[in-house]
Amino acid sequence: MTAGATAPAATRQLLGSSRPISWINTAYPFAAAYLLAGGGSTAELIVGILFFLFPYNLLMYGINDVFDYESDLRNPRKGGVEGIVLSDRWHRLTLWSAGLLSLPFVVILLSAGTLVSGAVLVVVLAAVVGYSAPRIRLKERPLLDSMTSSTHFVGPAVFGLALAEATPSLPVVATMVAFFFWGMASQAFGAAQDVIADREACIGSIATALGARGAVRTAMALYAAAGLVMLLTGWPGALAGLLVLPYLASILPFRSLPDERCEEANRGWRRFLWLNMVTGFLVTLLLIWIARGG
Repeated sequence: MTAGATAPAATRQLLGSSRPISWINTAYPFAAAYLLAGGGSTAELIVGILFFLFPYNLLMYGINDVFDYESDLRNPRKGGVEGIVLSDRWHRLTLWSAGLLSLPFVVILLSAGTLVSGAVLVVVLAAVVGYSAPRIRLKERPLLDSMTSSTHFVGPAVFGLALAEATPSLPVVATMVAFFFWGMASQAFGAAQDVIADREACIGSIATALGARGAVRTAMALYAAAGLVMLLTGWPGALAGLLVLPYLASILPFRSLPDERCEEANRGWRRFLWLNMVTGFLVTLLLIWIARGG
């Protein structure tokens, strides 16, 4: 095949690997945190949004797709909106593209920020790489896998706060803690559906350690904890605590899911993807309310 013929195929693979449906899950927290902290409409905001849309997600999911290739081949839910099976033909290109596309954005954001925001960004990027990279493989360390995965989404928000030089306060800290618990819960439930595929590929996770049932119940506890922590933010921020209820209701049917039927949890995971859109809309309305003085 000619270079002209392979370019569209490579582009499709890179875009698919970056999970376009999830771009908003990293760009939105950064933008919302930066603006609410008083960052304003600046060049840093634009650069950050662009970075956390595509390059960041390609870095995060691309590395994962390369080094989880054997597990993905055995995973029946791969190949669609939940993630492609990245052809091994494009593994080297994916790793190079993820690194080179991210580099200029990272340099600009580091130079534009403070030592604190720079440290936060370094930690976030280390979590992204360390989650899937060989030898480190934080995703194969039970509990650390959920914590690291949550950092992938909470990290952009914390970076936005740091870049805008926000002053720590109880509502802000409580919101980030609740967000972190929510992220851990979501990762734990997502891992539950992959117990069989991960065990066959000798990949460890919170779900392979606790079993599908244990992972689901852990996710339920973490969602509940997220809702309770939001009460510390006061009115009207505490209303966001109610948003965990649909997630709890969605995964409740899987609370006793045996490992051999773990793939049934995919129904709940698909609902999770839609719930994120609805929740994001409601959070936006709440943030507008708060910005206008509650």
